[in-house]
Amino acid sequence: MAVTASNTDNMMPATSLIDQCAIVTGATSGIGLGIARALASVGADVVINGLGTAADIQRVVDLLNDSGSGRVVYSDANMTNVEQIEAMIELAVEEFGHLDILVNNAGIQHVAPVQDFPTDQWNAIIAVNLSGCFHTIRCATPHLLANRRGRIINIASTHALVASPFKSAYVAAKHGVAGLTKVVALELADKNITVNAIAPGYVETPLVAGQVADTARARGISADDVVNDVMLSAQPTGRFVQIDELASLVLFLCSDGARSITGAILPVDGGWCAQ
Repeated sequence: MAVTASNTDNMMPATSLIDQCAIVTGATSGIGLGIARALASVGADVVINGLGTAADIQRVVDLLNDSGSGRVVYSDANMTNVEQIEAMIELAVEEFGHLDILVNNAGIQHVAPVQDFPTDQWNAIIAVNLSGCFHTIRCATPHLLANRRGRIINIASTHALVASPFKSAYVAAKHGVAGLTKVVALELADKNITVNAIAPGYVETPLVAGQVADTARARGISADDVVNDVMLSAQPTGRFVQIDELASLVLFLCSDGARSITGAILPVDGGWCAQ
């Protein structure tokens, strides 16, 4: 796993998150790493979760600790295991005394025609992308209520709003995340806790890189054709969404300036959903 720095140094300043604790799932690479680095850069303490070797994870922790004044710790919770998810939430509270921000980013993908879609892949995608999101929210909410303030941000997808062929499990899970976001937002609306989902289009991440190969096989076309004729053709800007753009939005949603934004599914998709 390569550790790469995102462009968070160029983001607009946000409200300081010093003395706030955030959990970011799926934070050892890609979008999650960029979000964790952004939160650390404005002073938050961060609990990260994700896959990687011990050496890879230590490099990520060191990178994030160098990014800001807060402290970073790692949880190895499996997002399909309810008890481990509960333990991750408790780790954050034990380490930092409270929990203020939850960013659900962990996700997996598989691309195949519905008649050939492996049932084990369906079960895994629903478990990680949707049920994992539910369980982190379920376990985190009592701590946010105790604070009388909180932010829950679910990283969904444009596929929470529209469908694409060969992605039955992923689209179903992300539509579920959108619905879950709205329900919890209504339940917590008068508790000073906002709940929103960010719906990125195609972002240059390891997940998308794997999806290119899978989509090429499913459609019988080349990888270049997948990028140019399937992915970027869906986004009128003609370019991939950048990780730092998503991280900037997370910082804004964590600020007091976003306190009236809740229950929103916010597309960051280069105009995909405007078509």
